[in-house]
Amino acid sequence: MVTYVALLMLLQLGVAPAAATVFSALLFIPWVLKSFMRSWVRRVGNFKQMLHLIEVLLFIVLVVLAFSFNHGPVTVFVALFFVSLLCAWHELAARMYYERMLLPAYQRLLTAPKLACSQVAIIFTYGALIFLVGTLQVYFRQIRYSWSMGCYVAAGLFLIFTIHHLIWLKSPRVGDGGDNHSLGASVKAELRIIDRIRHQKRWWQPVLILFLLLLPQGLMFHARVLYLYMSESQGGLQCTMQEIGFAQGTVGVIAFSVGLFIGRRLIQNYSLLRLFWSMSISIVLSPFVYLCMTVWPPQTLWMLCCCTMTAQFLFGLGLSTCRLPISIISGARYRNTINMLQIPLVSAAMIVPMAISGWLVEQMGFSSYFIMNALSAPFCLLGILLLKHRGNPLTL
Repeated sequence: MVTYVALLMLLQLGVAPAAATVFSALLFIPWVLKSFMRSWVRRVGNFKQMLHLIEVLLFIVLVVLAFSFNHGPVTVFVALFFVSLLCAWHELAARMYYERMLLPAYQRLLTAPKLACSQVAIIFTYGALIFLVGTLQVYFRQIRYSWSMGCYVAAGLFLIFTIHHLIWLKSPRVGDGGDNHSLGASVKAELRIIDRIRHQKRWWQPVLILFLLLLPQGLMFHARVLYLYMSESQGGLQCTMQEIGFAQGTVGVIAFSVGLFIGRRLIQNYSLLRLFWSMSISIVLSPFVYLCMTVWPPQTLWMLCCCTMTAQFLFGLGLSTCRLPISIISGARYRNTINMLQIPLVSAAMIVPMAISGWLVEQMGFSSYFIMNALSAPFCLLGILLLKHRGNPLTL
């Protein structure tokens, strides 16, 4: 919800595109800072009780979010920020819970189901929830009331999972954490790790490579939603909520999942070093699809779905490329926990381009913006090539 749906919420509440993209990008901050909570969650322990507490709080905040639509966009943003914060906290506690409940072999078996469930959750929010809200808006002719009803439905379904976990979750086999449970001690522990990373030779090169890999996607992430939603007089396609939910939230997410699966399988069969350039080209090709859409706007829902499917598939196929610079940034300390660092680092690399995309669209218009977005891709690849030759940082 905070990743994909929040921007549409804010736009429909009357927030200008420049401000809406800034607010939506700020919702990624809890995921960027998630690593600083890791040591604290581990030291506090009581992972089962912590999961119960977070899920109850999430249900309450979702209900508050449903109420907040009658009190302006700032209140909605605050509620969404707490949802994002609790979700990041929940992801840490859930990861540490099953690490203590299951042996490593069984944990590896959970990787595919976890990815599948996360994509189903995106389809529910970005697909089904958007479609439901759009239908309610047609029926009731009230935007705020429709969003409130959609959030009530989401809160009710989440309550079912919360009750299920209250009944069935077992206590971890491993005991609680140590004596030092303070958040300050956790932040200091993470800062020491960051300091060790900073003292690595040419540590900034993989950081810059990660940023260049994700820059075209960061510029496109919110702009694509603006392009679908904005009116034709503003240069957009003026799609309905149902069309956005189906084309991007259902067909697009399924295509992204297929691309992500194929990318991971290719990496398993071939080394990431061998596939780096081909997958890097894939991840930066998505903006060209939206550039083509501005030149030849899709006239039917079927054509729109084909375009979003192609863009999302390319993004999913190339996303695993980010694991290479992330593994170099993390160093040997996190060699076996790259997944834990991937979301914070990817979010950090994309947050600034996402925030400024709305302002750039307002200043340039969609056609010029997507031309700039597409042209950024070859320059980013050239920058990565130059960085690679300066000390060859893309080696393990």
